[in-house]
Amino acid sequence: MENISDAHEQGRLPRAYLLELTRWNTPSIYNGWEQVTRCNPGRECFNLEEARDFMPQMGPMAGYAVTLQIQPGNPAHRRGNPQAWAEYRRYVASVPGPKIVVIQDLDKPALYGSFWGEVNSSVHRALGCVGTITDGGIRDLDEMTAVGFKALARRLCVGHAFNYPVAWDCEVEVFGVRVQPGQLIHADKHGFLVLPREDEAAVLDAARFMDSNECHTVIAAARSSTGRTLTDAVETINRASGVFREAARARFGAPGEW
Repeated sequence: MENISDAHEQGRLPRAYLLELTRWNTPSIYNGWEQVTRCNPGRECFNLEEARDFMPQMGPMAGYAVTLQIQPGNPAHRRGNPQAWAEYRRYVASVPGPKIVVIQDLDKPALYGSFWGEVNSSVHRALGCVGTITDGGIRDLDEMTAVGFKALARRLCVGHAFNYPVAWDCEVEVFGVRVQPGQLIHADKHGFLVLPREDEAAVLDAARFMDSNECHTVIAAARSSTGRTLTDAVETINRASGVFREAARARFGAPGEW
């Protein structure tokens, strides 16, 4: 198997690594991430506002951010750069996949039109994108689902208005978090996590460890407490919590959350 650290030093992580990331839900990836990161895990890197997953049946998605700003309520952008669509698509195509399109709608909190529908989701799927996170809207929900293009968005929308690429390959802010082009993102029905580059290679192993740690300690203790007195249950769970914390501390130098 390819060495993850070596591959990460040379560029992006192997596709197989990202496939394994999608075996886990986003909270599980977060549980691993908070053990290895130097960020504030309560303030940075995941959505602070609600982002609705309109295709939860597709499960999690993982990919690298391609970024875009739009403003469907402003018709002037259509006249500003006649080549914007072609230039934007070339940008998307130039980035290695899998990719997640992260779109900031400059009309927010208003929503005048959707960038996404059957056509754009089909085009972006052909360009190696697996889904989108947009603080605007989406439409053609059934058709987007049929294309296999996952979407986390603010809400559904009927029209497209004056949708045109305004700026791309730039920092965007969506749902209370800033996203840089090329950042690795994990997303599902719970929300999304934008990983700092220095944490990417370690997060999968950390998530595996923390899940196993929970199963062998606190969860096992809680589920085996049926039929015991509440006093015995509390004592059993407290002992298991201590084992959980010590295991996390021994592995990461951090106590874990329990």
